[in-house]
Formats: sequence, structure tokens, C-alpha cells
Amino acid sequence: MKRFRVNEDIRPMSEFRIGIASFLKQIRDTKRPLIITQHGKGVAVLLDASEYEAMQEKIELLQDIQTSLGQIEAVQGINHEYAKATVLKRIKK
Repeated sequence: MKRFRVNEDIRPMSEFRIGIASFLKQIRDTKRPLIITQHGKGVAVLLDASEYEAMQEKIELLQDIQTSLGQIEAVQGINHEYAKATVLKRIKK
């Protein structure tokens, strides 16, 4: 996902209501999120669906890495040779 541009990607709710179609096109074309404000405060973020999915995948990967690091620190992991032998054994079946 590209970084948003303050002068282009923050819009008040009233402006968003009037130009929904154009803002959806902007999001689709630029791949940048749109920040929607109400009474001067951010209340929502609108993302392209594919950008949202990519973000979710990255979050899941980071969570898996964090879990793995915790397991390694707690000495709950298995060594490389054992893991490799187990995988190769399953592939040969």
C-alpha cells in the first residue's frame, strides 16, 4: 500500500458523501487509503480491497514470525535437521 498524501487523501464526510464514486476511483487508481473525517477528526479509512487483503496477509505473516520467535526463545522449537528429515519423509510417501 502506498503512503497517503495529506493534501489529497483526507476528506470530510460531507465531501465524501457527495463524491463517493470519484473517491472510489481515486482509491482504485492510486492504491492509497482515503481518510474520512467528521468534525475535523479521522473516523474511517477506506482502502482498495486488494490492498486490504495484502495488508491482512502481511499481518498474518508477522504474527506467525512473532509466534515462532516466542517458541524459539522458550526452547519449544525443533532443530533444522529433524524438521528437514520430517518434511522429506512426508514428501517420499
